[in-house]
Amino acid sequence: MKPIVTNVNGVSPLVLQFEENQLLPLLYGDFDRHLARIEQALGVSIASRGNTLTISGAPAEVDVARLSLEDLYGRLEEGLEVSLGEVDAAVRLARDAVTMGEEGMNEVVRGGSIIRTPKRHLSPRSPGQKRYLRALLENEMTFGLGPAGTGKTYLAVGMAVSMLTTGKVDRIVLSRPAVEAGERLGFLPGDMRDKIDPYLRPLYDALYDMMAPEQVDRKLESGEIEVAPLAFMRGRTLSNAYVILDEAQNATPIQMKMFLTRLGENARMVVTGDLSQIDLPRGVTSGLRHAIRTLNGIEGVAAEYLKAEDVVRHELVSRIVNAYDAAEGRTRADD
Repeated sequence: MKPIVTNVNGVSPLVLQFEENQLLPLLYGDFDRHLARIEQALGVSIASRGNTLTISGAPAEVDVARLSLEDLYGRLEEGLEVSLGEVDAAVRLARDAVTMGEEGMNEVVRGGSIIRTPKRHLSPRSPGQKRYLRALLENEMTFGLGPAGTGKTYLAVGMAVSMLTTGKVDRIVLSRPAVEAGERLGFLPGDMRDKIDPYLRPLYDALYDMMAPEQVDRKLESGEIEVAPLAFMRGRTLSNAYVILDEAQNATPIQMKMFLTRLGENARMVVTGDLSQIDLPRGVTSGLRHAIRTLNGIEGVAAEYLKAEDVVRHELVSRIVNAYDAAEGRTRADD
């Protein structure tokens, strides 16, 4: 239930009144640090008294603060956690909604896009992530492109785990090009999992974030979760599976076509990559770039582009991404 809003006239302070008093310590944060974070981000003033908050400031920023608090309060009503990261996410999404005008403000800020996994519930933390999650839900094949830290791989793994644990697919298949090893994996020691593990560590980290370690290990042993190097996917048909190709910018066009045509019945496929971090030899076209151009407009295929604004790691990461983008732009101009 949304808090009661009074004094919405663009001049007087806006007053929010909450009904569930037991949720307020979680909403406000220790020593009101969540409220302080919103004040700092938006330049507003928030005064708390019992179950009432009074927000003062520029009308547009007050609207963003209100939507942010409504979103966070709704999360708590659903039994979800609220952290400083969630506060930052609520502000980003609310700002986007206000920018969109009346249509955006009337929409539920996160659009109900919550991925439920055994260990945690995931929801979008930026407007780009919100669009990406919607694409994952609605399409059989989704391309997620963007810089490090935008959550493109993490959210894809979360969706895969959710669909596996709810019985919508029978298995998860994780793949990644092993460019650094030249895909000559036979020369590396150990079995196939030992050979490819170093290149799939981020995917494992995401899995262990969403499922108990013993559950992950059990499903790896049973084959419900499969780790397969891209070079070894040839000739297979992947049915009833959630298939993820990570670091796809390092696949060649031939490899990419081979991978995409593995899609079988009742399967979902997600291809993630960062076109600014291609490690292929000079002169070799990225299969990811080629696929995006080739498949543009095909029904059932979506491509979502995440940007520096969608980085949800340390805020410095976003500034680093922007700095590198600017430097590369200057280099291209000099050339």
